[in-house]
Amino acid sequence: MTEQGTAKSILICDTQPVSIEGIRSLLNNCADLRFAGAVCSLQAAFELAKTLNPAVILLDKALGMTPIIEWQHRVGASNIPTNTVVWGVGIAESEALRLLQAGVRGLVRRTSEAETLVACLRAVAEGNSWMEDGIFGDTEQLLAPRRSQLTARERQIVELVEKGLRNRDIAMRLGIQTGTVKIHLKHIFEKTGVRGRYGLALNGLRDKRSIAIPPAA
Repeated sequence: MTEQGTAKSILICDTQPVSIEGIRSLLNNCADLRFAGAVCSLQAAFELAKTLNPAVILLDKALGMTPIIEWQHRVGASNIPTNTVVWGVGIAESEALRLLQAGVRGLVRRTSEAETLVACLRAVAEGNSWMEDGIFGDTEQLLAPRRSQLTARERQIVELVEKGLRNRDIAMRLGIQTGTVKIHLKHIFEKTGVRGRYGLALNGLRDKRSIAIPPAA
């Protein structure tokens, strides 16, 4: 059994006190994880993280997408040795992609089973990435290995899609028409076998080893 002193510490930042108590109770039954504390604001989480250096910080998505992403960038810039998991009642594909691109290492729904949350926390505490199955639909169909080489322009567009830019933003960046971007994307999907722009972005994150897909069970 893992000693309490070597258990991975989990800091909670949540808007619901009942949820905090539930997670505290859950972690008390995990020999390899321990409850490090709880706060209800991102600023408090940042200050406490600097002191405690928790293995994982679990953030409530209800704190706001933009504040969470700005907070994640701040943590990264401050070199705080922790990994972030975000959980929420609903996590849309576009939201999940923005969070992953910001550096969040775990995504899980608040409606998940307790075992699923623990699996996520364990994986991220070990420095791995973890995403609950189904957030991006069928990832096995969404993702596919590249089947042929892309042109230089197509690679440019893929890189911009991976950064989260929309078609009109890509067109402005490259000085081309939005319709031309759509044509390039059609060719990219045909060549790579990837389904949709989320698939391109996820492939980019996977290739950069920013996230493992599919997640560990």
